[in-house]
Amino acid sequence: MHTSRLLLRSGPALAAAAVLPVALAGPSAAAAGISVSTTGSTVSVVTSACSEINGTWGTAALLTAKQSTVGQGRQAPLAGTTVRQSAAWKGVSPGTYTVVVVCSNGSAAGSQAVIVSSGAGSKTAATASPAPARGVLSGLGGAARHYGPLTLGVGAAVVGTGIVATGWYLRRRAKPYRL
Repeated sequence: MHTSRLLLRSGPALAAAAVLPVALAGPSAAAAGISVSTTGSTVSVVTSACSEINGTWGTAALLTAKQSTVGQGRQAPLAGTTVRQSAAWKGVSPGTYTVVVVCSNGSAAGSQAVIVSSGAGSKTAATASPAPARGVLSGLGGAARHYGPLTLGVGAAVVGTGIVATGWYLRRRAKPYRL
């Protein structure tokens, strides 16, 4: 009787702890994002995250370091198909820029920093960061971009240790004279 009560109290916590590693690995696979490239003084962006609404896919903006909102930068409409949408800016002067893509439904497809140099054939020099769909998801690995085997192994060890410690604590609490 006492054991069944203990399982009823700790069961939901143990189930949640078992699902935690799967939930943490999910956001990295779901991020769509954008791809930005440069060729000489032309900057182009490609995405597959947007859908067509009322004949438009959305807009892309090229922001300088001093510009903080999409309305301040050079804007270009997205064009393409359901598989791929793109936009491009020609005659971009050398410097560091941020490309932001906003779909026609108002959701952000992503943002990425890019460095335009004066030489032809330059590539992106910064890392891509998909824009969060529901704001910043703190606590879900926002700083980690790739979950490798080591990261998942350490996470599983931490969760396993927490499950064992919870079980030991509940057992100790139920019968304090036992170890």
